[in-house]
Amino acid sequence: MGNTGLARIRLILWGLVVIVGIAATVLYLVRPPERPLGLFGGNFALEATTGGTFTQADLKGTPSLIFFGYTYCPDVCPTTLAESTGWRQALGLTPDDLRIIFVTVDPERDTLEALQSYLSGFGEPVIGLTGTETQVEEAKKAFGVFSEKVEDDSSTEYLVSHTASLFMIDADGRFDGTIAYGEATATALDKVRKLTNL
Repeated sequence: MGNTGLARIRLILWGLVVIVGIAATVLYLVRPPERPLGLFGGNFALEATTGGTFTQADLKGTPSLIFFGYTYCPDVCPTTLAESTGWRQALGLTPDDLRIIFVTVDPERDTLEALQSYLSGFGEPVIGLTGTETQVEEAKKAFGVFSEKVEDDSSTEYLVSHTASLFMIDADGRFDGTIAYGEATATALDKVRKLTNL
């Protein structure tokens, strides 16, 4: 096949990439009103540090920032939790105005007791959620979250590579966008204002 043929195939492939990207963006932005949560939606049930079982139905009623992480996380998780509780404080919001929810991706180590101890270090109330491996996988699937164990040669403990975005859920329990790890504070605050109707 000549250079012209290869160039044509390359253009077609790039065109398909662009089309798929546009379609994904449209699906991401134009969500049907019945979509319950996350990027994909779905049922889940996890144990909450506040007591009892927390399901997708419990997302209704109060806007929420949801983050998937783990207590052994060296940097991304504590930074994100500190920033999100800081945004809530900076905007004069209470946990009744905006919930911050931390879902473990490491249920093997993150028991309810471990989560309670870890989250108490962030000053303002944060809801922790954990469960069995299967239950956590269902919650991850609902939000399109990725995670996997990574061995660390310098430590006896394993690390977990995971999605680092905060998911915004509105008062109707519907997905309302994300806040990226390291996003500018002013931009993040604007998103939280919009989410909480400030």
